[in-house]
Amino acid sequence: MKPKDLSILLLLTIGALLIHGYHPWAEDSELYVPGVEKTLHPEFFPYNAQFFEAHAGSTLFPNFVAASVRLSHLPLSVALFVLHVASIYLFLLACWRLISRCFPDPKARWAGVALIAALLTLPVAGTALYILDQYLNPRNLAAFAAIFAIVKVIDKKYIQAGLFLILTAAIHPLMAVFAFSYCFLLVALKHLDPHFAALACLLPFGISLDPPSAAYHQAALTHGFHYITRWAWYEWLGILAPILILWWFSRLARSRQLRNLDLLCRALVNYELIYLPPAIVLSSFARFEALARLQPMRCLFLLYILMFLFIGGFLGEYLLKNHLWRWLALFVPLCAGMFLAQRALFPADPHIEWPGAAPTNPWEQAFLWARDHTPTDAVFALDPDLLNLPGEDEQGFRALAQRSRLADRGSDAGAVSMFPALADEWFRQVQAQTGWDNFQAQDFRRLQTAFGVTWVVLHSPATPGLDCPYRNSTVLVCRL
Repeated sequence: MKPKDLSILLLLTIGALLIHGYHPWAEDSELYVPGVEKTLHPEFFPYNAQFFEAHAGSTLFPNFVAASVRLSHLPLSVALFVLHVASIYLFLLACWRLISRCFPDPKARWAGVALIAALLTLPVAGTALYILDQYLNPRNLAAFAAIFAIVKVIDKKYIQAGLFLILTAAIHPLMAVFAFSYCFLLVALKHLDPHFAALACLLPFGISLDPPSAAYHQAALTHGFHYITRWAWYEWLGILAPILILWWFSRLARSRQLRNLDLLCRALVNYELIYLPPAIVLSSFARFEALARLQPMRCLFLLYILMFLFIGGFLGEYLLKNHLWRWLALFVPLCAGMFLAQRALFPADPHIEWPGAAPTNPWEQAFLWARDHTPTDAVFALDPDLLNLPGEDEQGFRALAQRSRLADRGSDAGAVSMFPALADEWFRQVQAQTGWDNFQAQDFRRLQTAFGVTWVVLHSPATPGLDCPYRNSTVLVCRL
């Protein structure tokens, strides 16, 4: 690539950051960041670490980020930001490489990459995924590696493709399965009998028909997106519409002698049709409930990336062309809409939470006070539905406070849905916190006796009988 192209990608990266924002401690960061923190400081999280270590132990992500902190001597917050921006840049670079194999017209290439940059936080049907999250996590890093693997398959550089797939697997094993099966389909459709491509559905998962426990069932209910039969009609539209769109794109590509684009689109149609039947079966029978965590429809993550890349390519070549006003008419409202959606999603936080900036969210302020004023071995109890509270903005307590806490119905339920062995202990702790809004001092003492809780985080006003050395307009931190 020319230096000019690399510079344009950098501008698109900055634009994507400004549109979609940055929230390093939000949502699934509560699962991934504590793994990094414990790698850097093994004394952290002496209690309940299993709820994030189950994820951390299946990926090299915590080790990679921790190594980046050690080698750069940067604070963790700065390292997370730098790596997040780098992941966006590498992802857009991979998209540029791929679309360059599909469209000869530079306008089509840039329109495709620009559309992806504008849609990074677009929800992927009913999978509870975005194309890229607003914070660093394994999926963001796996995305660029998976796209590069596809580029190398198109270039027939299969050893390099295999290395990128290995990198994807080291970062995010589940996403690597989807990337591998799609790459297999590309090779099968190009070199083998097309019917043989169906072997891509033989995923490397063990099958167990043991019925799930009652505790696991309770955790599964909090993650209905694992079960395709519970998806809303518009989420089903997000499943079926891409099949028609990609089939149409394949015909257009074939008529215009765009062979790589035709191959990629035909493979995507087969790819989704392979994963759809297992998703329906696993969601339809109770005996398969524990297997639904394999989430076959997360195949849409890769499919949406490629589909919108190709949509942008066709728009650039046949609609936008060299007309600046058409580019502005498309991208200005689109970017504004994505920006407003992100502000509505995180209304209590700055759009970009810059490293080192003082938080304005009262929950984050309380969590940071807990980090700086409580012992490392402190065990906290919080509302088990904390992440869903108005104004909390899904900010993770573990990630920010670097302290242990009892299990919740949010991120920890997600860990249980993927690792059923955690279910019984999770259920025991969540049940003990039932009725949190009406807890009195004696209820908190019960948690202290049963689980060793030494601190609690509460809504204002204070519960009588508790010593609360920190309070702000919304939150109190109280010592037991």
